[in-house]
Amino acid sequence: MSLPAAPAPSIEVGRTVASLDPAELVAVHGSPLYIYDAEVLRGRVKALRAALPDGVDIAFATKANSSPAVLSTLREAGLGADVASGGELRAVLRAGFAPEHVVFTGPGKTDAELEAALRAAVGALTIESLDELDVVVSLAATAQAGQGLMLRLATGGDAEGTPIISAPGNVKFGLSDGEADEAIARLRVARALAPAGPFALRGFHAFGASNVLDARVLVDGAADLARRAELIASHHGLEIELMDAGGGLGLPYADDEEPLDIEALGKGLTAEMAGWSGRPGLRGARMLLEPGRWLVGPAGVYLCRVTRTKERGGRYVAISDGGIHHLLRPRLVGQDHRVVAVGEAAARPVDARVDLVGPLCTGIDILASDVAAAAPQAGDLNAVLDAGAYGYSESMPLFLSHPIPAEVLVDDGRISVSRERVEPA
Repeated sequence: MSLPAAPAPSIEVGRTVASLDPAELVAVHGSPLYIYDAEVLRGRVKALRAALPDGVDIAFATKANSSPAVLSTLREAGLGADVASGGELRAVLRAGFAPEHVVFTGPGKTDAELEAALRAAVGALTIESLDELDVVVSLAATAQAGQGLMLRLATGGDAEGTPIISAPGNVKFGLSDGEADEAIARLRVARALAPAGPFALRGFHAFGASNVLDARVLVDGAADLARRAELIASHHGLEIELMDAGGGLGLPYADDEEPLDIEALGKGLTAEMAGWSGRPGLRGARMLLEPGRWLVGPAGVYLCRVTRTKERGGRYVAISDGGIHHLLRPRLVGQDHRVVAVGEAAARPVDARVDLVGPLCTGIDILASDVAAAAPQAGDLNAVLDAGAYGYSESMPLFLSHPIPAEVLVDDGRISVSRERVEPA
């Protein structure tokens, strides 16, 4: 795939993807098509590990991309996994993640999902409400001795700061500090935290934002979690083993956005954790981060083909076979991804403004607006960049019953199919 030089550091299509012929790819696998670059995935893991202090562990947020080949690549790179449903739990176990390296989070876990997590003996099961705790205690006979639990503390943060997916929806996440005190008391009454009891309270979890580009915001969130957790633990004479500061590591989706400074993030967390040795409740604690978008977003492109064109108001409209049924995020949060022409279309001069839209019967089916590009022609191929996170996994593929795109992984020039294309019944 011939792509132009990256206009911002977050675009990393990788040498292997750059060497491919997009027309050949869609001839074999169909259009639209998701393409992931294993080289970029491993490079992102390596860069993040190098920036973070030794006391920080990483669990990939599976919600960002549950493609089997992506999961296997990240597991081989040494990451754990954060899951938020029974389906994601099955996916990471199939990909080879060891159960003890899996944390199960999420506010709406069913009784069956809680039982599945206990039977799998995940490393930590996060408690989000008191009634969820009661169910977990009732399933104690299912758990192996010392099953890890974490208490999620509620925050007032915003998910991507948009009215569509932020508060009041955030109220469903986590326990108030008072409820966390009550949860520990209930575990003690049930003897669930006794030395021979079935559960071990490993620590606390808090996470209140998404796609954060300011390292200081992430460090401050971790420090606030430590302060709150330390106070709660002190009420009960507990020492904390694990502080799960969640994800939120962001990507710049526009040329004028600065990327997250992961070196500053690492230095800030190092400074915060250096003080834990003098705080009795925290002196033995490790930190867990659950990045998703930052790790996989730049490794993926969504490839689609122009089917029809027209001119409206001095701009071209390029109607594509791809749209928000496969890549909903641009409209969900009101932010376009960058789009580049690939293949033969990339050789034509940029001489037009183009709206790239999809085939759905709704006016919101827009992938990108007012893009500087060559005047579009039917058959042109375009790549929507930074689509490795919250693309396929956040799509609504059954709307209008178009084909569900295949996902392929490119690794050192070799192409493997992670998910096959699905034609409508």
